[in-house]
Amino acid sequence: MPEQEVTVGQLLLAEYQTVKDEQKARIGFRDNLLYVTLGVVAAVIAAAAQAGQPSMLLALPPVCVVLGWTYLVNDEKISAIGHYVREDLGPRLGRLAAAEGEFAGFGWEAYHRTDVRRRTRKAIQAAIDLTAFCAVPLAALVVFWAGRSGGGLLVGLSVAEALAVVGLGVQVLLYTRPAGRARAAA
Repeated sequence: MPEQEVTVGQLLLAEYQTVKDEQKARIGFRDNLLYVTLGVVAAVIAAAAQAGQPSMLLALPPVCVVLGWTYLVNDEKISAIGHYVREDLGPRLGRLAAAEGEFAGFGWEAYHRTDVRRRTRKAIQAAIDLTAFCAVPLAALVVFWAGRSGGGLLVGLSVAEALAVVGLGVQVLLYTRPAGRARAAA
């Protein structure tokens, strides 16, 4: 059986398909994390209210931090894949195809970023992320502190949780920078 020769272009297209499949999977996973967070928040609040135990609200900060960090990491990888396709993979394929004429590889990767409302959408998304993963658990901590139902250990735990939530909030804000600048700063 004769050996088939694999071209660089075929390898690059296979890589493109692989990274786009990863990006698609990460988008689905990331978006579901918001729904999971909303469900957990509703369940914990309902359980705390039904039991009359504000200390149960201390479950929200660690859950929201873990889910928020996972959301943030996936969002960063989604952006990194898009940046890689725009800045590395697309130009390499373009150089290969240049011998056969003009080639603007993967135009959608750059085109969708030119929408005039993109900055507004990104700001609103950052506000939603901060609300879901930071404001809600901080509100739960305020309710716990206002209830004065915990001993010294629980109050200490709640302060540590507050610091973790604030740390996540800082990371959410840092990751709102465009991928190119965020990569250069890393």
